Amino acid sequence: MTLLEWRGKSDRLTTNIQNSVIFNQANTILAFFSFRQEPDISSLYTNTNKRWGFPRCVDKSLVWHSWQPDDTINIGAYGITEPHHEAPIIEIEEVDLIIVPCVGCDVQGYRLGYGGGYYDRLLNSPGWETKATIGVVFDFAYLSQLPVDSWDKPLDRVITENGY
Repeated sequence: MTLLEWRGKSDRLTTNIQNSVIFNQANTILAFFSFRQEPDISSLYTNTNKRWGFPRCVDKSLVWHSWQPDDTINIGAYGITEPHHEAPIIEIEEVDLIIVPCVGCDVQGYRLGYGGGYYDRLLNSPGWETKATIGVVFDFAYLSQLPVDSWDKPLDRVITENGY
């Protein structure tokens, strides 16, 4: 995918997220900084009506920190951008929505990531398993079916640049 094509698809996908009911009803949203050629939804993060949280990889878990556009960011585990380790932590009870990056996703909501299992462990943890989730993926990687393992948990909704 060319840079121009990636940018255009990311922008359309971001618009679809902004137009979704699940996004508009959420106050505290956990999201991600785009890695490799994942969709770039960073224009969402300037919405000051939302409280944004981003993950840091700590051992085999994700720790979520509050972040605003003028806050410090670091390059952490695996070369992924993350908030500074001293940024305020977001507690589970504060979270309304988790926007989940996907390498691929199927129509049942099962996702394929980079294989570290971080989101699988998170979404199956006590308290987290009931949080609303949106998977974001480009349409070419939105498939009819992916292999499913016993620990996989389907996402509530999947959004692509072409819709839901």
